[in-house]
Amino acid sequence: MKILWVLIAMVMIGFVLLPLVRRRRAMIEQVPAGHPDAADPAHYGFVREEQLDVRMPGPDQDLMDVLDLMQRTQDHRAAAQLLAGTETEGEYRWQRVQAFAGAAALELQQRPGGVGEIPGGQWLRVWRAEAPKDAGGAAVHAEFLVQQAWRTATPGTDDFRIIMEEARAAVADAALLAPGDPVPYIVELSVARGLGYSQEEFEQLWLKILDRAPHHMGAHLAALQYWCEKWHGSRELAYRFAEAAAARAPQGSLLAGLPLFAVFEHLPELNLVQGFYRSEVVTRAVHGALHAAHTANPDDPMLAHVRHLLLFFLVRAERWAEAMDQLVHVDGHVGALPWTLFDDPAAEFAVFRALAVAGYEANGGSPATLPH
Repeated sequence: MKILWVLIAMVMIGFVLLPLVRRRRAMIEQVPAGHPDAADPAHYGFVREEQLDVRMPGPDQDLMDVLDLMQRTQDHRAAAQLLAGTETEGEYRWQRVQAFAGAAALELQQRPGGVGEIPGGQWLRVWRAEAPKDAGGAAVHAEFLVQQAWRTATPGTDDFRIIMEEARAAVADAALLAPGDPVPYIVELSVARGLGYSQEEFEQLWLKILDRAPHHMGAHLAALQYWCEKWHGSRELAYRFAEAAAARAPQGSLLAGLPLFAVFEHLPELNLVQGFYRSEVVTRAVHGALHAAHTANPDDPMLAHVRHLLLFFLVRAERWAEAMDQLVHVDGHVGALPWTLFDDPAAEFAVFRALAVAGYEANGGSPATLPH
């Protein structure tokens, strides 16, 4: 299946990794045999770079099977059936809605249609036409419009606003079809960011989500974007939002890791100094995320997102053994922050993986000492 660019795409803009990593990558590729940087990740059973899956942060085989089937058959019924059987309040439903919308948007981008040609993503149009009361199809359509706005238009332009207004209307339709489903309102979080809802309007929308799924990690990640400095908030507001969510998180919730995402979204432009990644604010956020990862349900689909971001911070802080522990859990899938910010997510992930392996072995580690 052709590459499906990644879930939670609206969370994945606005950050560029620094030249230090590029230089370090060149060093890895040129070091002589026997040098610590020549350590081979393959010795640990890690997946070869060209085989890394960039579509998802972690495995969801049911989703992958349905996406493959839809690409072959252009039949929406398998997607409708999968969403109908996915619990409303959980993370999987939001993840799968995003994936189906992303697949339709990517197909349309690849095959925009012309004279005598059927445009890509036609299965979504058929789905909406044949089952207008299907709540899953309505949610996918709303998310598709949101992704189209971000993909094809510039925020602030008339074209962008027109598509976002259409998405807002589609959100309202989806919400009417499934009053208890938080997903339409989570879709609207991106609309709110794009259209510049006032803070009061945004908070009213957020209350609707909290009423339906108060501990939804995907919703919190989407909402965090609104409060970031680059959109409609500030560093302080983003930190306050993330820390408040972490403070009220129940045992086993990944929300304890949300402050690390707030730190990531506000990385200083010049953060080459190693001390930054060992500073109090970063260390506290990393420890919260480590606790969240340790106590979360291993089947939580959002756990991989936390582990991938932990890998980034742990490598930059040269906490090699802890970085390797994250690698054991996430290697093979790279559809998550920060890798998805790059044109070649697999290559960027491979750089950090090589750094982790080299640092681990330079400090006495080996495949035999790595816990599995």
